[in-house]
Amino acid sequence: MQEQNQTEREIKQIIDTCDRLIQAEKFDELVEFYTEDAVLVVKPGMEAHGREQIKQAFIKIAAYFDNSIKPIEGEMVYLIAGDTVLVLAQTFLEASEAAVENSEFSMERRATYVFKQVDGRWLCAIDNSYGTTLLEN
Repeated sequence: MQEQNQTEREIKQIIDTCDRLIQAEKFDELVEFYTEDAVLVVKPGMEAHGREQIKQAFIKIAAYFDNSIKPIEGEMVYLIAGDTVLVLAQTFLEASEAAVENSEFSMERRATYVFKQVDGRWLCAIDNSYGTTLLEN
């Protein structure tokens, strides 16, 4: 149980760090928290594969939200199986009023993240802020 709690704390800290890096638009630093072959769901029907595509996607996402995006995590559930963790997260996106009004996407999401331990570090392998709503499309 103690090991599980430690893993949960580590993953939560990584997610919080990534949220701050997204807000600060430090995308070179951000992608270091992803596996080499990671997948980012940019929007339903569009994915970015690998660190370079993920970096470019985050640059475009920031521009879409008038460079004002601020992700905030709410409640989280961690499902741990050895070197893999599935995180179910309530995620909120804050942005400028104009960006929110013009967005076709929900600002409150039920995200799913998959983390893998690689060389002693937890890295995000799948970043899906849309969660199971992908099934609706």
